[in-house]
Amino acid sequence: MTRRVFVHVGAPKTGSTFVQNVLWNNRETLKRAGILLPATRGQQDQAMTDLREVPWRDKDATWTWDMLVEKAAKWSGDVIITNEGLGGATPAQAARAVRSLAPAEVHVVVVGRDLWRTLPSMWQENVKSRSVGSFENFLSAIQRGKNDAFWNHTANRMLRHWGDQVPPERRHLITVPPPGSPYMLLWERFAGVVGIPDGLCRIEQEPANQSLGAAEIELLRRLNRQLGDRFPYRTPYRRFVLRHLVGPVLKQGRNELRFGIGMDRAEWILDLTEERIKELEEYPCDVVGDLGELRPVDLKETVSPDDVTEAQMLDAAIEALIGMIEYSDGLYERAHRDLVTRIKGRVARQVGFRR
Repeated sequence: MTRRVFVHVGAPKTGSTFVQNVLWNNRETLKRAGILLPATRGQQDQAMTDLREVPWRDKDATWTWDMLVEKAAKWSGDVIITNEGLGGATPAQAARAVRSLAPAEVHVVVVGRDLWRTLPSMWQENVKSRSVGSFENFLSAIQRGKNDAFWNHTANRMLRHWGDQVPPERRHLITVPPPGSPYMLLWERFAGVVGIPDGLCRIEQEPANQSLGAAEIELLRRLNRQLGDRFPYRTPYRRFVLRHLVGPVLKQGRNELRFGIGMDRAEWILDLTEERIKELEEYPCDVVGDLGELRPVDLKETVSPDDVTEAQMLDAAIEALIGMIEYSDGLYERAHRDLVTRIKGRVARQVGFRR
């Protein structure tokens, strides 16, 4: 019977990819230490979409939440389930998830980050998920208290939806360290919560998750608007647009225009931050880090993607075309080398057989 289950529910853009990469890259090492990541990364993602009953669940998805629970229940040690999409679950869905994992001791792990950095990152992720809404409309809706898709992924609401399902000592809030902090600090905080010994996992420093510039992300948003029914979200869009345009082309572009929240909204962000911190101070949970790290630092004026000029858009589009040509040439060269290697191997085997 499973001893403990740590359900890491997000939020997106809080270093979740880095943490998950460490976990999955060391899966066998963790298993030998008594810590299981059940199923695969993709299967955990499918289980998340089943639990949340999202309309964008891939029609070819086969894994369900119950299948993931069954896999976890066969393990006698500790289990980690990690998917930042889980943070968007309703209270009823979170309650169902926690109940299904009984009689294991369920812990909920939430990661929080300051709003000044989170809001632009979340909107960018929306666009990379095929959204066509503008940055201004996104911010305006949030300022009016709308957009549950965003609010449900904030630390405060995730703790209410998920944390309320378990005793206070099993609720864990990890704060994202401020810019300039040691690279390993976030991992050390996460590992401490789930009981992973220091030095157990092999960790290679990864390049920072590159954000797109104002022109590049606006180019992608306009592309999404023109796609129509082509490359629908989720798998087709990820397989073609993200894999062949965003990752190898747009992320490698100039990205010179840093985008973010305008200073005209700084006071609102600061006031909202203090409200959130006060609420978290009153919420009984284990805080790993410091709630003060949720306060924005180094507020600077930036460019809104809505203000990108047509000339800047044209430059970004031309650079993207050049990038696509270079990327396509690289694919051709790699395919050619692979073909030559396979032919040489086949010839060598045939010669050896005749001898």
